[in-house]
Parts: sequence; C-alpha cells; structure tokens
Amino acid sequence: MNTSILDKVIEQLKVMPEDLQSQVLEFARTLAGTKIQGVPGCQLIRFAGVIPPGDIQLIREAIEKDCEQIDINEW
Repeated sequence: MNTSILDKVIEQLKVMPEDLQSQVLEFARTLAGTKIQGVPGCQLIRFAGVIPPGDIQLIREAIEKDCEQIDINEW
C-alpha cells in the first residue's frame, strides 16, 4: 500500500495534543505563504565551464582544508 505524505501527516496529527497540532498548522501556513525563489537550471547552463579547472582545484583544496575543521571555541 502506498501511503501519501498527506495521509502520513494526518496520522501523526491525530495522536498529537492540540497545542502541537496548532504549531503544525501555523508551520504549514507559513510554508504555504513562502515564495519559491531561484533560477531554473536551464538559465544557468551558460555558466558551465567558465571557471578554469585550476581555479576549481584551488577552491576544492581550500574547502577541504578549511571547511573540515572544527573550532571548539567558536561558540
């Protein structure tokens, strides 16, 4: 049986207390009012390949070096 997402959400809502149901409702209303932003990929394809491979490698190395570090004193 293929249960839809809507059915699964309804099942969860049925077992929640009313205050949590209200939070879910408010969240759903917020999401429904959210404007989808962005640019379709077909408009971005013209930029494919414009960054030289050497620069891509430098970016990759910088990410691997600096973004995989944990600064325990940061927070």
